[in-house]
Amino acid sequence: MMDANQVAELRRFIEQLKLNPSLLHDPSLTFFKDYLRSLGAQVPKIVKTERDYEDTAETKPSFSPSYDDDEVTESDVELDDSDVVEPDNEPPQPMGDPTAEVTDEDRDAAQLEKSKAMEAISQGKFDEGIDHLTKAIMLNPSSAILYATRATVFLAVKKPNAAIRDADMALQFNPDSAKGYKARGMARAMLGQWEEAAADLHVASKLDYDEEIGSALKKVEPNAKRIEEHRRKYQRLRKEKELQRAERERREQQEAQEREALSALKDGQVISIHSTSELEAKTKAAKKASRLLIMYFTATWCGPCRYMSPVYTNLATQHPRVVFLKVDIDEANDVAAAWNISSVPTFCFIRDGKQVDKVVGADKGSLEKKIAQHSSSK
Repeated sequence: MMDANQVAELRRFIEQLKLNPSLLHDPSLTFFKDYLRSLGAQVPKIVKTERDYEDTAETKPSFSPSYDDDEVTESDVELDDSDVVEPDNEPPQPMGDPTAEVTDEDRDAAQLEKSKAMEAISQGKFDEGIDHLTKAIMLNPSSAILYATRATVFLAVKKPNAAIRDADMALQFNPDSAKGYKARGMARAMLGQWEEAAADLHVASKLDYDEEIGSALKKVEPNAKRIEEHRRKYQRLRKEKELQRAERERREQQEAQEREALSALKDGQVISIHSTSELEAKTKAAKKASRLLIMYFTATWCGPCRYMSPVYTNLATQHPRVVFLKVDIDEANDVAAAWNISSVPTFCFIRDGKQVDKVVGADKGSLEKKIAQHSSSK
């Protein structure tokens, strides 16, 4: 016997169900729902309008997809699978020899067996009907209508896999068999193959529409649509993850290049350049690091250069984020020629690979002023 508190709890639970019958579809109450059905109770289904599905597709999902690095973990799709049955795994039914020569007598005998099958089926004797149809198929093994008819009987006894095998045979002999597409579509629906079922039923509808096909589509299409929406959603999420991964890799590569460039720039030091290839490498590195670059053209025989060299070295220590290069015009005459250097000392200021200013002569004040101006301009 239940005590008074337990009865009160049960009464409150029943009142909640009356207000919101959809609570029965909570996975934790499956045992209770199954019990109600075993007593013959009708459990209401969750009915959604077409607009509900559109709203669901347009709004943000009520869950947050979980990510494992760049992988997207899919949630389950909520489907109405109340009519899905367990697959039949019996040995395949006899199909007959499609290469056998069929006589007029065989066709007549097959038609007689089909008539007997229809009579048995009308009396609810499905197994007997299948036996007669099998005999008919053995007599006329290339008849699409016989396979399609037997497929419908297999549907009646909840053997969808057998129905699919017969429907496939019917479509092999007659690719425009509406009955074959219809039987296969309904069998696939029984197995929960919603998208394949919808495809078959749509073809059947175009070939020879009937109310049974329309009724089946009303059950199949909502599930097929939800699966398609689910697939598109996760395709979009995966695409977003791919783009995020590509952007992250691009940033990591850029940061690595910047680190490499910075390591080659030797902050606070004067770097000697001996060739155009060295100059090109340092110019690219300064550009990647968004650094101002100064090229000091000098010569060993130049008296003013001997005065400016220690000044230049001291300025390098004062401005560690500026790249200070030194080019001996006699040693690297190709570099001097490329920059049209006609006198020394000459100081060229480079920003983003382009010359932005220039100081010619041993003018310490102008050099300091230009460094201060251009090092703070970006």
